Amino acid sequence: MHDPLHEKPVRCPYCGERMHIVIDTSAGDQTYVEDCQICCRPMRVEFACSDNEILFLQVSGDS
Repeated sequence: MHDPLHEKPVRCPYCGERMHIVIDTSAGDQTYVEDCQICCRPMRVEFACSDNEILFLQVSGDS
């Protein structure tokens, strides 16, 4: 069994700083808002997964 938690590097769409976020693939595809760890602005995190593997990951400004 694969670990459903994945730590991924991302870049904030506002301040441009790199950080790591933890993606939980156990609940399937998701879209949610997470605050930037640096500037605290809301980032939209969207990912698709299959068999606990991330197929697509996008971080954008919350709209």
